[in-house]
Amino acid sequence: MADTTVRAVLWDFGGVLTTSPFDAFAAYEESNGIPAGAIRQLNATNPHTNAWARFERGELDVEAFAVEFEAEAAAAGHELDALAVLAGLRGELRPAMVEALRRCHQRLLTGLLTNNFEPASTEAAQETNYASVLDLFHVVIQSSEVGHRKPDPVFYEMACEKLGIDPPEAVFLDDLGVNLKPAREMGMRTIKVVDPEAAIAELEEIVGFRLG
Repeated sequence: MADTTVRAVLWDFGGVLTTSPFDAFAAYEESNGIPAGAIRQLNATNPHTNAWARFERGELDVEAFAVEFEAEAAAAGHELDALAVLAGLRGELRPAMVEALRRCHQRLLTGLLTNNFEPASTEAAQETNYASVLDLFHVVIQSSEVGHRKPDPVFYEMACEKLGIDPPEAVFLDDLGVNLKPAREMGMRTIKVVDPEAAIAELEEIVGFRLG
């Protein structure tokens, strides 16, 4: 099969451009005597209909999410503070990844595909130093705005439509294999971000220019 020229680089946010939210989950679990991996397990149970999924699709407000998430935790034998879990989620930006994004933005189309709880334009989001990073995307697709979330294929289709590209013309970076699978099935090249330096090196190979 002939190689298709890459016209766009699509990025996840948490765990790719920032440190992983799973680090925040682990820190909360350790501080509160909750078994390691319990929060991720909650989010993996009924992944399309649980409180976390509905919150990311904008179907629940914060108060309703807290009630439902804490109830799910209780049913699994854990006691937690949902609002405290959310408060720890804002990760630190990874400078090398942001620089790679900046260089891609200069030469290619760039899109953000993020499962989030609140639109990035809200006051709470602007309090972080994320705002300048958002300027590096030609298109931003947020689950809290569009009512779909990864790994729903519709989410990826929205990004391609707005960028005016076909899926094989894109490469997508995410830290979760479950989110990469539908992108790959659509024809995108995918990079799983575990080690940021390795991911940047892999992206350099695909786009054909230096990213740092």
